[in-house]
Amino acid sequence: MRVPRWLRHGATLIVLLLVIEYAVFPQLAGARKAFETLSGVEPAYLVVGLLLEAASLLAYSMLTRSVLSREGRPSLWALTRIDLTSLGVSHMLPGGAATASALRYRLQRGAGISASEAVSAAAIQGAGSAVVLNVLLWIGLLISIPTRGGNPIYGVAAAAGTLLIAAVFVGVVLLTRGSERTVHIVRAIARRIPAVPPDSAERLVRTLADRLRVLGADRPLLVRATLWAAANWLLDAASLWVFLHAYGHAMALDGLLVAYGIANVLAAIPITPGGLGIIEGVLVPTLVGFSTTRAVALLGVVTWRLANFWLPIPVSALAYLSLRTGPLLHRRLPPQRPWTDPEKINREPAA
Repeated sequence: MRVPRWLRHGATLIVLLLVIEYAVFPQLAGARKAFETLSGVEPAYLVVGLLLEAASLLAYSMLTRSVLSREGRPSLWALTRIDLTSLGVSHMLPGGAATASALRYRLQRGAGISASEAVSAAAIQGAGSAVVLNVLLWIGLLISIPTRGGNPIYGVAAAAGTLLIAAVFVGVVLLTRGSERTVHIVRAIARRIPAVPPDSAERLVRTLADRLRVLGADRPLLVRATLWAAANWLLDAASLWVFLHAYGHAMALDGLLVAYGIANVLAAIPITPGGLGIIEGVLVPTLVGFSTTRAVALLGVVTWRLANFWLPIPVSALAYLSLRTGPLLHRRLPPQRPWTDPEKINREPAA
């Protein structure tokens, strides 16, 4: 089997990033104390932290499942492997979210999900998950500020979150209440882009609008999707809390939500793959600001990132191989662009 280019390049980048991250981190103040703290780690907490991280990934796949229509929806096992594959790719390449989204789209199409359904579900899932993260950050700030006081970075993160929530709200209103006008605008834009047929762009917009209306009308479904999005973030944050506790520090809830929320909001800026360096650079000093010793903060964050960032990479490679040697073996993956005529794709012979 031919090894994909992204996998070869990603492996090279991983080695480089490992050298950078773990050659730089030991130079941080408190590294000597961190090595002393390491000897007192409680292994049972490390196992619990790994299990919580796995549960967080499963919750994300449940979120994927909830935003897809029931008709033609793949099994949870297939969706979990697709999500794992895209997660690993996003961790290997700078700006890897775009490459991961393209691969995720192709794998979902190969699993039988229609082009417009795959794109609309991804848009709803991404926007909804980001909104839930910012709400959790706001909750942490509302608890923390009255008792601990403010910080300039709180205002930056809160402003960014407010703008995002406002943008999502406006987008939902335009799609659900002014869909015809939105379709007209999208078609006009698509005419100026050679690679995007106006009819395909319109089909995607209408599918997204229809799916948003279904979510809005089906309150139990909307609640389930919101709860799965919250579970994804909260289980990941709980994993961080457990890893900190493994080194002897019980983090306060408000401090955990604020530190975790700010780090992940800022990591959304596509500078490094998976926010590598950004999350660590923000999270360690923020945890220290919430009375965590530097040694515990350093060890807890590094351990959490091993489970959160690095471990999914080899697991994603196995997930991809299982997909390509299993149900998708005899299916030709469609093009990366969602604008291709689906009838043309259906006429293409299998590989």
